[in-house]
Amino acid sequence: MAVSRLNTHLHKTPLAVGLALGCHAWSAFADEQPAATKKNTAADTSSRASANLANAGGHGPKTTTRKDGSHVEEWVVTASPMNTLHTPIGLSRMPDDVLHTPQTIDVVPQIVMQQQNVKSLDEALKNVPGITASVGEGEGGMAGDQFLIRGFAAQNDIYENGLRDFGVYTRDSFDYERVVVIKGPSSQVFGNGTTGGAINIVTKTPTAKDHYRASFSGGSGQYYRGTLDINHKITDTIAFRLTGMGNENDTVGRNYVYSHRWGIAPSIIFGLGKKLNYTVEYFHQSDNRIPDYGVPILNKKGSYGKPATEYGVNRNNWYGTTLDADNSSVDMLTGRLQWEANRFITVSNDTRGGLYSRYFSASQEGCSSKQLVDTDGQLSNGASYDCNTDFFGGNAAAAKLSRTGGVFGPNPYQQDDWSVQNVLSAIAKFNTGRIRHQMLGGLDIMHVYDQRKNYAYNNPVARQYVNLLNPSPYVPGLSVIDGSTDPGHLVNTSTSGQKLWKKGDATDVGLFLSEQAWVTPWFSVRAGFRWDHWISHYSMTGGKDADTYMGQTQDTINPNVSLMYTPNDHAMVYFTWSESTTPLGLYVTNSSEPLTTNNQKLQPERSRLYELGAKYSAFHDRIGFTASVFRLEKSNAVMQDPSSSGGIISSGDSQRNQGLELSVSGQILRNWNMIATYARYDSITTGGTAADIGKQLQYVPRNQATVWTTYEIAPSTRYNLLVGGGMTWREGVFVDPANTARVPANVEFDAVISHRFDRHWKVSMNGYNLANRLNYGNLFSNRVTPSIGRAFLFNLSADY
Repeated sequence: MAVSRLNTHLHKTPLAVGLALGCHAWSAFADEQPAATKKNTAADTSSRASANLANAGGHGPKTTTRKDGSHVEEWVVTASPMNTLHTPIGLSRMPDDVLHTPQTIDVVPQIVMQQQNVKSLDEALKNVPGITASVGEGEGGMAGDQFLIRGFAAQNDIYENGLRDFGVYTRDSFDYERVVVIKGPSSQVFGNGTTGGAINIVTKTPTAKDHYRASFSGGSGQYYRGTLDINHKITDTIAFRLTGMGNENDTVGRNYVYSHRWGIAPSIIFGLGKKLNYTVEYFHQSDNRIPDYGVPILNKKGSYGKPATEYGVNRNNWYGTTLDADNSSVDMLTGRLQWEANRFITVSNDTRGGLYSRYFSASQEGCSSKQLVDTDGQLSNGASYDCNTDFFGGNAAAAKLSRTGGVFGPNPYQQDDWSVQNVLSAIAKFNTGRIRHQMLGGLDIMHVYDQRKNYAYNNPVARQYVNLLNPSPYVPGLSVIDGSTDPGHLVNTSTSGQKLWKKGDATDVGLFLSEQAWVTPWFSVRAGFRWDHWISHYSMTGGKDADTYMGQTQDTINPNVSLMYTPNDHAMVYFTWSESTTPLGLYVTNSSEPLTTNNQKLQPERSRLYELGAKYSAFHDRIGFTASVFRLEKSNAVMQDPSSSGGIISSGDSQRNQGLELSVSGQILRNWNMIATYARYDSITTGGTAADIGKQLQYVPRNQATVWTTYEIAPSTRYNLLVGGGMTWREGVFVDPANTARVPANVEFDAVISHRFDRHWKVSMNGYNLANRLNYGNLFSNRVTPSIGRAFLFNLSADY
């Protein structure tokens, strides 16, 4: 890290946020010493004490001998890699770092992912408040990585290096450099979507320094994992990097649930260190896993609905069948061009093509359902059944669950998708008189295609029910058959009957433009907009009943305005207003039935953000502080129809979430690092369904916090030891709009201890959920998935 000195203008900064004011006063005290490098004689103990406080995050004292024989102790102050405020966001359309971007942005840096031995995107995002994992609902199921940000769906808002990742799969983290969560509507940057925010993954790409890294992990749940990371500089301007992963594990605390996956990601850069460079990346991941839809919500008379495990049902119970599977294969090829044409103009062009293949078969358990009656191969409604009657009525051993989600499904399907996206952007920097400008504009074109072939079960009635207390995945004689041979056993959708094929495609052409103008050196205004022309089609063909064809064509405009007060390079106070839109046909790959004949004319969801915040990088960039208050409003909300096999309908609801978010990250003392966050949310339904008005938004906690801290004992000696740990806490949440079912709070304690044998070899041990608390991860309206139980993971790594 480069030596950094706190800007002396900071003494003149009247920050409006109390947190920043406190840091300002302390930093001013520290700067009473000479700037970044302080020299103290051995006798000057009081000055050395002050230097110790001011420079606790530096590389420590270095003693040198003068020509006259006296000794001098020098302190070198450097920025901390745990301070995320100067972290680049990682996409060409947002060229500034976190500090100078007027939105709440959470970063999971590489150092934290290494210390926590993070193995997936889901694990990385445990460090970010306001993110909830959810599982798919309805006939087709979704599974894979399905996240909510500030309570709003973000399943189509996952990006890698600024380009959408359209796939539906569980992402391994072996190729991650860092994960950046940009909160709030960002359609002006990303296009349609991003109601709650966007998740941008920055991948590992070639650097100028050679390295050879490998690690092996093993532990609880028959966990075996190996990773590889090689970087080699071929010439002065060409470098190559290769990362790879192999992983096998069962899930601790869940029967039958496992993941077997492997991945590889080579990349090469031409023009390393030059004004014109081009990076080519290839990514492949294959995963064979068992989908886990958790345990059902039970409803006891006179109380909130709760997960069945809160009433003594075994947390290990899994309610699938031996035919359940989630087998995915992902291939993505990305090319990224950067050209600094001159000191005024920088041009970027990012291109990606993706191929996604997936066979998915899952059981979605539910406490209540309509029984299936099989008459001459036809499925129809029978009498209703509710497991609560038996479980709470004294006959718990006879209580049964439906594996079909309460409707006619889900059935297995083969999903094959492809996508292509190209984003051309340019940044122009210039002055008009005393006003400095930065203009950004570009063109974003993308197309995605989805095809699903539905399969059927030869005996859906035998598959339907499973015992609540003693489930068995074995159903004698059950098999999967081609839906074309027996269309009467295909899943029955409400709008098109029992269909063999489902196909969807969407094309988006977006133009975006923004300008930031510095009216004074310390005050600037940024304003911009994006126009999108969206076309989507959807069809259900084959099988029984008439074929159905649907489509949408919509034009949307999303503006953004920000006011920024930046008195120096270390602080910013901002106000942002932005909007986003989400057309119904946006979720081509992520939703089982995005369009129907009833909803294809619905207008897009629209959301608005009002945010006031402050960011401050203190103590020579060793510690970063952020604070923000926001109000997020969503209108024309849509929801899934629980009676129609996953179809989407308009709820007519308007929703609002507002709150406070705080974070601190960096180096407290020389060997003590910490990253911590806190969020307080006040969310309600403000209009629409009468029973829901005034109720708390589902999946949104009122309070949420995370902390991770480490301390290094005797670094650079043979006795070195790093110890650390952290906690994630999420207050209990409602899982339905009417607030009749609630999931208890999550509290998880994790820890790490590691030792370096030398500069190259390290051994570590991680402990997860040390209290073995019954927590819940993936959430949906009628079921939740228990998180892992207590687990330990050993890791041996080499770095040359």
